[in-house]
Amino acid sequence: MYVVHGTRKFLERVGAPARAEAADPTTVLGDWYATVLVWNRQVGLFVNESTLLPVLLPFAPAATVVVRFQTALATVLRRHGIGEAFIEAECEAMADHRLATTRNRSVVGMMTEFSFLASAYAESEDAVDLVDLSLWLARTPCGALYSRHGSPDRELAAHIAERLA
Repeated sequence: MYVVHGTRKFLERVGAPARAEAADPTTVLGDWYATVLVWNRQVGLFVNESTLLPVLLPFAPAATVVVRFQTALATVLRRHGIGEAFIEAECEAMADHRLATTRNRSVVGMMTEFSFLASAYAESEDAVDLVDLSLWLARTPCGALYSRHGSPDRELAAHIAERLA
């Protein structure tokens, strides 16, 4: 079980109740934050609260975006070189989710930065592969990770190694 903390725009579009209860996650990666990017098509941006790992996926249909997020996350984790056993265990633990409002302003700030960078990247490309864009964003140095590992991709590797040690 994990919690997706959505922006108001995200929660309005997925049809979440105005006040949803948050709970402690049972996944290794923990909770996620989500918003909607409005480009030529709508794109969902999910950012992990612990590692700031970004994952982009098509938003439509909105009713299934949280369920489809698990598949997108598995693809991104594979591309980061994470082992299949971890990915399967994490996806299994993600079978249940809750929706809630945002509560961590630092993560919301990083979502804003990733949104800006992703939009600039998307404008400069004819065709945007959302997995490639997710990987590109994960290499972005983040001030919130400065005293730790510097970027979401390195923070992800360290987080998983620490939790599984």
